[in-house]
Amino acid sequence: MKIESRLAQIGSISEPVTGAVSYPIYHSTAYRHPKLGQSTGFDYTRTKNPTRTILEDAIAQLESGDAGFASSSGMASLQTIFALFSQGDHLIVSLDLYGGTYRLLEKIMSRFGITATYVDTNDLDALESERTPSTKAVLIETPTNPLMMVTDIEKVSTWAKRHGLLTIVDNTLLTPFFQRPIELGADIVIHSATKYLGGHNDVLAGLIVTKGKELSEQVAFLHNSIGAVLGPQDAWLLMRGMKTLALRMERHQENATKIACFLKTHLDVENVYYPALPEHLHHDVQNRQSSGNTGIFSFRLKDARLVEPILRHIKLIAFAESLGGVESLMTYPAVQTHADIPEEIRRAVGVDDRLLRFSVGIEHADDLIADLAYALEEARKEIGV
Repeated sequence: MKIESRLAQIGSISEPVTGAVSYPIYHSTAYRHPKLGQSTGFDYTRTKNPTRTILEDAIAQLESGDAGFASSSGMASLQTIFALFSQGDHLIVSLDLYGGTYRLLEKIMSRFGITATYVDTNDLDALESERTPSTKAVLIETPTNPLMMVTDIEKVSTWAKRHGLLTIVDNTLLTPFFQRPIELGADIVIHSATKYLGGHNDVLAGLIVTKGKELSEQVAFLHNSIGAVLGPQDAWLLMRGMKTLALRMERHQENATKIACFLKTHLDVENVYYPALPEHLHHDVQNRQSSGNTGIFSFRLKDARLVEPILRHIKLIAFAESLGGVESLMTYPAVQTHADIPEEIRRAVGVDDRLLRFSVGIEHADDLIADLAYALEEARKEIGV
């Protein structure tokens, strides 16, 4: 089946007793054993839950992987994956990186002797120069958050396999509807499922997909042992959101492209960072490895003084953290999502005090453009330009 059909049918034929089209929520934490030495397949909900299993099987199939794991958040998924590594191990990580991932690596994993080096993962020479005998994996965000840098997944995965390294791809911004990294050679895919997969700003969740029997067994052990698993109610909410993923991603992409085109010609905007735009540095790579574009982009203003009044004057668009929901949200990365990254590192990458990140929702594009135009005009008046 096409991916649109597989998404819409998640869990719809999985309950044979009643024929329930919406898969039930199993809140039970314990499951009766038929007799000594026998199991129904479910023993304790941390290890396996019927509702969560439907979700995990669905994401594994959608991402072309062998096993799926649902976690209590995207950060819990990352923590579970980082537990694959040991003291002294080294990771190579995307240069432009979500602040929470940076915080986890630098303030927590570093205490256990796991180190990370941040590079432009499109530059194979840079990857090679940073590789050491202790390097175990490459972690890629593509597109990155917030500067929308794109990495050639197949190129990096091929390089990593040649050196016996794992390739881990954060696919949050494109979802398996638009991009499937395992098909391009990745070993592990992670999602902050709170974002586009859930899609409604009402569920906190993370997902992991693995390729290969041994790796899947290792992650299953860690997932159960660490225990940051997703509860059944949230698993059900996430499945419900995923059923409309195809429709939403198409609308997110359509709206984001229209608004990015509006902003790139605005006299107060210096740059727009969105892979759908032909002038994007890796526009061709994005088109080759993905079937569409995300609904998030960033733009840099010419004057930092515009930031505060813009955020105050937007009405339809909410000034709020997060992304990927049906409602449009605008974020100021320097003081919100990326505040934990030291200022000199942020500025070197491009996350400065003039950058705004826009998660475009599914409202009508004309209304969103009108809201932005009004906020920009009022901001101009306030600063006297």
